[in-house]
Amino acid sequence: MLTLLLILIPILTGTALFFIPDKEVKKLSVISAMVSLVIGLIALMNFDTDEGVQFIMNFAWIEVLGSRFYIGMDGISLAMVLLSNILSILILISTLKDTYTHTFRFYALMMVMQGAMNGVFVAQDLFLYYIFWELSLIPAYFLVLWWGNGETVAITFKFFLYTLLGSLFMLGGIIWLSFQNGIASTNIETIYALSIPQETQLYIFLAFMIAYAVKIPIFPFHTWQPDTYTIAPSPTTMLLSGIMLKMGLYSIIRWVIPVVPYAVYAYGKYVMFIVCIGIFYASAIALAQKDLKRLFAYSSIAHVGLITAGIFSTNQIGLNGAIIQMIAHGVNVVGLFYICQILFRMNNTHEISRFGGLRLTAPLFSGMYLVILMASIALPLTSGFPGEFMILNAIYTTNSWLALLAGSGVVLGAIYMLLSYQKVMLGEVNPLNVTFGDIDLLDKLVLIPLIILIFAIGIYPQAILNLTQTPVNQILNLYQSEINTLLNK
Repeated sequence: MLTLLLILIPILTGTALFFIPDKEVKKLSVISAMVSLVIGLIALMNFDTDEGVQFIMNFAWIEVLGSRFYIGMDGISLAMVLLSNILSILILISTLKDTYTHTFRFYALMMVMQGAMNGVFVAQDLFLYYIFWELSLIPAYFLVLWWGNGETVAITFKFFLYTLLGSLFMLGGIIWLSFQNGIASTNIETIYALSIPQETQLYIFLAFMIAYAVKIPIFPFHTWQPDTYTIAPSPTTMLLSGIMLKMGLYSIIRWVIPVVPYAVYAYGKYVMFIVCIGIFYASAIALAQKDLKRLFAYSSIAHVGLITAGIFSTNQIGLNGAIIQMIAHGVNVVGLFYICQILFRMNNTHEISRFGGLRLTAPLFSGMYLVILMASIALPLTSGFPGEFMILNAIYTTNSWLALLAGSGVVLGAIYMLLSYQKVMLGEVNPLNVTFGDIDLLDKLVLIPLIILIFAIGIYPQAILNLTQTPVNQILNLYQSEINTLLNK
């Protein structure tokens, strides 16, 4: 029941907001997000880390397709759900000082999006998972289209087209998989038990990876991302970068490695090479950016490329490091884009040259910004360090040259992040910023929890490992046993 509530509460709240007066919409949204977080924490307190999927609900749904309404959480799912619900409430709080036209629509779409993303993380049926995957796209599309800045129609259409077409390839793969057991079935146990011929696995691998490469996004399927992140309202950018892109990373772990292990074994090294090229490319492009929000968008591409490489290392250090980094990236990137939102409120721009000297007028804001920035460049004892170190270690054991290429993104990341901080926060006060005061209570309610999480993850990442170790071992054991079987035929 707990798992079902994590889906239903945000979606039902979003539906109810269409019938609630505008002045009550923000309050109800925050309360709903708080309830969802409490449910997630209750699940955490009652979770047995030595067991597999828990809090299961499983009943017949679309029998002709062999699809069941099958939901539940293992440690990886629970970690992602907690990330989703913690960040959702902080993102909602971040909106309270802003005014949006058609307020009820804006918050209704955000709540539906939250419920759909939770559904992706808990679905134990492949077709049900696909429904939630597509459902999360619809509110994201309208949030960017209706409340974005600039050429919203063209950019949003590109975003929608990329993600929809990518998902259609995955749907084709799902349909093929569902009929390989003699009778139609899409539940996770049946899909995992399939014995797929080696030559066929490549096609399933490509069908799923195209969808995930677009959603994450990874080079060269990333071109929709910088424009979309830049024009979207900051709360939507935070949802897209902090939570939605984790759906693609999570899905590689859940639906690719165990389902097409030979394809991962044979072709994963090529994915690692491509994403490491993307890390260097995105980092180099970020160096040239004059718009702070766009710079953070390219930085995100580099970071998720590193996470993807960690996943495809298919060893325990890399996979565990990738999960830690998924959570750390969510926390860090929401903090960075909220920094952009605070700056945008000041003079309606993200252009770096329009700022300068803010440490003199807003010292507390300057300090908090620096902490989030240091986490993003993986300073030891911050959230970005343990996962990044583990991933680079895993890549090095696979290929030392790839590790060098991936590490270049870390070095370049430190350069462009510190340079951007220097231009925005240091030096003489820009005359445009003389009236900029320090952050208020609402800003602190967003930034302080993020900073607490930054240090908590950086100092004690074992808390995440304790939660995810069992399912990671199960996935790797399944992967390795399948590889051994296929190679010994």
